[in-house]
Amino acid sequence: MKLEADLHTHTIASGHAYSTVKELVDAAQEKGLQMIGITDHGPQMSGAPGLDHFWNTHVWPRQVNGVQILRGVEANILDTEGSLDVPDEILERLDIVLAGFHGGTGYIGSTVEENTKAMVAVLQKPLVHIITHPGNPQYPIDYERVVLAAQEYGKALEINNSTFMGIRPQSYEPCLKIATLAREYGVSVAVNSDVHICYQVGDCPLALEIIHKAGNERSSVLNTSAVLVQEFLARHGRHII
Repeated sequence: MKLEADLHTHTIASGHAYSTVKELVDAAQEKGLQMIGITDHGPQMSGAPGLDHFWNTHVWPRQVNGVQILRGVEANILDTEGSLDVPDEILERLDIVLAGFHGGTGYIGSTVEENTKAMVAVLQKPLVHIITHPGNPQYPIDYERVVLAAQEYGKALEINNSTFMGIRPQSYEPCLKIATLAREYGVSVAVNSDVHICYQVGDCPLALEIIHKAGNERSSVLNTSAVLVQEFLARHGRHII
C-alpha cells in the first residue's frame, strides 16, 4: 500500500525535532509524496512554539516542487471535556488539525472512562480532523466507543509509525484493535510517520503492517490519496487549493 501523503510531521519549531519546513518538503518530494501536513506541537508541550507560530502559517506556500503543504497543528488534549491548547480562532485558520494526549501538557485523566470521555469530546469538535496515536497504552480508552464516535462525526483515527519505534511500548495490540474496529465500522484511518527529522518523512512500514493485518481497504486509509485527503477536509469545511 503506497502513501501519497504524510499528515503528521514536526519541524524545529516543536523544540525536540530537527528539520525545517524546507527540509521536510524537499524530503517529501524526493520520496514521491504529493502532500505533507506540517503539524507542530501545541504550546503546552515542552519546547513547543507559541500561538503566533500557528497564526502566521499563512506565509507558507501552498505548493513547492509538486508537494502540497497543509498548514496544521498537533494540539494537546487538556482535560476530560476535550479542551485543547490552541484556541478556535487559530484552528479555524489551519488546513488540518490533529489532537492527542501527551505527557507533561496538563492532562490528568488516568482511567479508561476519563480518557474515553476526553477523546470523544475532542472528536465532537468541528475543527478537529484526526486523533493522533489513540492506541497509546499510557492513555487506555474504550476502543469501540472512540471508533463509533469517529464514525458519527466523520473523523479519522491515526495509526502512528513512530509509536512502534520504542516511543510507546506495548502499542501493537491496541493499534491493531483500533484498525480492526475502524474496518468493521467504516471509519477512516490515517497512517502517518510523526517524523521529527526529515529523513523519515513518509516512511510508515510498521504502521502499514498493522493496516495489512487488520484488513483495512486502501480506500479507507485516508492518506493513500491526496485527493482523498482533500475530499475529507472539504467535508469539514477546509477547501485546499
